[in-house]
Amino acid sequence: MFQAEEVVETVNQAQAEAANPVVSGIGELVTRLAEGDMSSGTWILLWESVGKPVALALVLIIAVLFVAGWIRRLTSKACRKANVEETLSRFLGNMARYLVLFAGGIAILGTLGVETTSFAAVLAAAGFAIGMALSGMLGNVAAGVMLLFFRPFKVGDVVNAGGVTGKVFEIGLFTTTFDTPDNRRIIAPNSTIFDGTIENVSYHTTRRVAVSVGTDYSADVDKTREILLATAKACENVMDDPEAAVVLTGLGGSSIDWSIRVWAKAEDFWGVTDQLTRDVKYALDQAGIGIPFPQMDLHLNGKIAQS
Repeated sequence: MFQAEEVVETVNQAQAEAANPVVSGIGELVTRLAEGDMSSGTWILLWESVGKPVALALVLIIAVLFVAGWIRRLTSKACRKANVEETLSRFLGNMARYLVLFAGGIAILGTLGVETTSFAAVLAAAGFAIGMALSGMLGNVAAGVMLLFFRPFKVGDVVNAGGVTGKVFEIGLFTTTFDTPDNRRIIAPNSTIFDGTIENVSYHTTRRVAVSVGTDYSADVDKTREILLATAKACENVMDDPEAAVVLTGLGGSSIDWSIRVWAKAEDFWGVTDQLTRDVKYALDQAGIGIPFPQMDLHLNGKIAQS
């Protein structure tokens, strides 16, 4: 029984050594050195089984390092020529470098007699496990790459994304940094930004300002429209094209509702909003047109009981 098992083990070992000449050569070299054989054949075997693979591995290491660096520079340069974001250019360059290093490492291990098939399988299993553990982080990286690639906004834009409204300070691979109007620094994960609706407030160079106001029912509609339109056109920093417009939006419970709409440059939006609101109030006051408070008419049937 034991002899049969020893024979099977010997056959398997012989097959493994035959499949791997480096291992076979080292085994024969160890046997010769143990027997004290220092002939020229032993030295040749030493070079063939140890020296030659090590020298080849060193040459491959130098070549792989050189090629990896060259690939990284080439990829980054190509991305910059394509006007890709700098952060994404560096990321893609580093990814290309790591892929070359990984492939070169497998080839170097193969020259040293390491069984790369099983090694690659172990690396694949480890990579899968790490990927599952870091799925959230990898999701942020993927979202960051998509943000940098498609560029729905850039640094300096004012956006509303991921539940945050503010100016974009930095777009990273994991997070995006915002500065809010009240000077707060907010860092949001890229996945929450890319998975939701993104509003780029400062994308266009012009914006429409809309000021709503209600007037008394007793006021003349045409006269009110004329006053509001003249006020809108006279407001500072209002654009002539598109023209200002005054829209009758509805008949409310207490007032006639208007919307005064003008166009302004994006950087003048808040200033024009404030100025136009002020001018509308003064213009209506000077014309004797009231801005009513919400009111309710109460009708009572019968007599009021007195205590």
